[in-house]
Amino acid sequence: MRMATALSVTVLAAGGIGHAVVTGLNTGISRVDPFKDMKNRPQAGHGMNVLVVGTDGRDRITPEEKEKYRLGGAPCHCTDTVMLVHISEDRERASVVSLPRDSYAEMPEHTDLISGEKHQAHPVKLNAAYAEGGPGLTVRTVESMTGVKIDHYLEVDFTSFMRTVDAVDGVQICTARPMKDPYTGLDLTAGTHELDGGQALQYVRSRHIDGAADIGRMQRQQRFLAALVERISGSGVLFNPVRFREVATAMLGSVRADEDFGTDQLFALARAMRGFTPASSEFVSVPIGDMSFPVKGIGSTVKWDAAKAQKLFQALREDRPLTPAKPASSDKAPEAEVVDVAPRTVRVQVYNGTRTDGLGRKVDDALRGTGFDTTRTPMTAPGKDRTRTLVEYDPRWDRSAKTLAAALPGAELKAVPGRGGTLRVTVGADYRGVRAVRAEEAGRAGPFEAVTGDRVVCP
Repeated sequence: MRMATALSVTVLAAGGIGHAVVTGLNTGISRVDPFKDMKNRPQAGHGMNVLVVGTDGRDRITPEEKEKYRLGGAPCHCTDTVMLVHISEDRERASVVSLPRDSYAEMPEHTDLISGEKHQAHPVKLNAAYAEGGPGLTVRTVESMTGVKIDHYLEVDFTSFMRTVDAVDGVQICTARPMKDPYTGLDLTAGTHELDGGQALQYVRSRHIDGAADIGRMQRQQRFLAALVERISGSGVLFNPVRFREVATAMLGSVRADEDFGTDQLFALARAMRGFTPASSEFVSVPIGDMSFPVKGIGSTVKWDAAKAQKLFQALREDRPLTPAKPASSDKAPEAEVVDVAPRTVRVQVYNGTRTDGLGRKVDDALRGTGFDTTRTPMTAPGKDRTRTLVEYDPRWDRSAKTLAAALPGAELKAVPGRGGTLRVTVGADYRGVRAVRAEEAGRAGPFEAVTGDRVVCP
């Protein structure tokens, strides 16, 4: 999520400010060598690929800020966010791919940086690569998972994120529904909001708003980044050397980057990207096959859809846009009800509450066909036959429950504290089929559900 602090400095420099103003900003960047001794790397494609990671470092945040924005506790020294940013060869497009931090990953063979102990290849969650082997192992793991050769590495923490947002006088975010997360303290009504650095950090960190969890959080991070690019490109910062230096200094204050990503490369890239706007950027999350893939000794992980992910990363290697070149076909499709939470983020267990053989399987297949993440193992409900379909849910996932209920017209909703993130459907005799539903983000299109930045900023 904090990749904005690194990516946006390119937009700042693209305004045509002289090289002399940019020179010297290098001093704010700490250097790492994530490519040392790397072998058997993927073949280079077209364009430039930057791996941007956000860590949970908070050493320079004040005690008041930690309390106000709920940033207490010890950092895990792992990657809180991982994004793969592809800059097209013609420098006219930036594609941002969000990689879930809990993604199932195969850690390559490596030596522990602290203990010196050698480890064989083993399964982990993606964010553990940084904790075990730092930037180098993180790059190796991502390259192994994606087949994309990483050209540059950028790393940002909480402090730089907050200072960057404050330096551009905040960002504007629009919400169609109220958003409240008791863990981060986020509390937004429906409508338009101007967020300062701390509030923006709450917005991009929140993952307990509903059942969308990390998927919903990644989409909010993408919305934030598009809003930040719009604020910078339209605020006059680009043409004011004093303001430019203030913002750039805030951005680079706690950035770590590889040795080859310096002022000369940054300025050359920025000059090539003159006129860059939110419409020049596109955002997508890696396609998910299983939101809750169990791994012994690790717990629940996010497993990618191997076939779709392979096509996505092949598009990056071939420098192809991820969004359709033309608007989607206007041919009439079955009318889908607009819901607040994407069905693919809603986990569902189906029970057959009738004596109709095979009804549970039928409903499970229908829900999965509509996009819900069903368990694929329907069961028979105990007790008497039900006349009305019942949806049971944990109150923390109430918005996900409403999405599921919209797909099952006439279903009864029942809150069950402590049920957890998997919703339970007991099919009754009133079942008449599953209604198509779609998430509010209608701007996402194409085979990867990508969206351009101008479709997710405030109108």
